[in-house]
Amino acid sequence: MRFDLITIFPEFFAGPLNHGILRRAQEAGIVRVHVQDLREFTRDRHRTVDDRPFGGGEGMVLKPDPLFEAVEALLGQSVGDASHKSSLDEKTSIILLSAAGKRFDQETARRLAQQDRLIFICGRYEGVDERVADQLATEEVSIGDFVLSGGELPAALVVDAVTRLLPGALGNEASSQNESFSAPPEDVAESSLFTGHRPLVTHHSLLDFPHYTRPADFRGWAVPEVLIGGNHAEVAKWRRRQAIEKTRRNRPDLLPSE
Repeated sequence: MRFDLITIFPEFFAGPLNHGILRRAQEAGIVRVHVQDLREFTRDRHRTVDDRPFGGGEGMVLKPDPLFEAVEALLGQSVGDASHKSSLDEKTSIILLSAAGKRFDQETARRLAQQDRLIFICGRYEGVDERVADQLATEEVSIGDFVLSGGELPAALVVDAVTRLLPGALGNEASSQNESFSAPPEDVAESSLFTGHRPLVTHHSLLDFPHYTRPADFRGWAVPEVLIGGNHAEVAKWRRRQAIEKTRRNRPDLLPSE
C-alpha cells in the first residue's frame, strides 16, 4: 500500500513514521510512505496556501488550487472540473482529515486496508475550502469529537491503524483479530451469569479483555486465578465476560440497550 500525506509541515512526520510497526512495514516493503509539501504547489513568492474566508469570519482557510494540484501531481492525472470530473481508480481513496468528517473507527480502518493507495489531505487553520471536501476528497474523516490544530496527527493515527491490518505488518497475525473493536462478537448468553440482566445478544464490537503478566503478585494485587490454572476453556469464558464488563463500564454505547 502507498500512503501520500499532503501537508504544510512535512517535517511533522519524521518521527511518527519511523518507529515500531510503521518502520518495520516500510522496511519489509509492505507500505510506502510519501510526504508531500503543499507549498510546492503555490505560485507566489510567499508560498501562500491560505486566504480569508468569503462572507467574513475569523481565521484563514486553505485554498483549493494548491490542494487540487498537489493531488493531481501525485495521481499523475487531472481530476477535472465542474463540466467534467475524471474518474478515480477504485482502489485509491483521497481522505480529508477534518473535525467535520465522519467518525473514524475500526470498521473504517478495515475498509481502507483493502485499498492500494490512500492520499491524505491534512487541513490547517480555520479549515479547507469546501470544494476540496465536495469535489476532490472521496471521504472526509474525523478521529473524534474534538478539534486539533491540523490534520497531521489524525493522518498519522489513520496510517498506523490501517498499516497494522495489512498482511505481514504484525509479527502475529492474530494480534489484530483479538483486540478492542477487532470483530463483532458472537452471541453472549453467559453474560447473564454476572450482570443480573438479560443475556446480551449483540453484533456490536467489544473492548479488549484485561491482560496480565509477571509477577503474579504485585504489591498485593494478584493475577486472577483462572489465568494461571491452565484451563483454556475457563480462560476463554473469563476473558469473554471481562470484555463485556469492561465495555459496559467504559463504552456502554457499544452495547445494545438493556
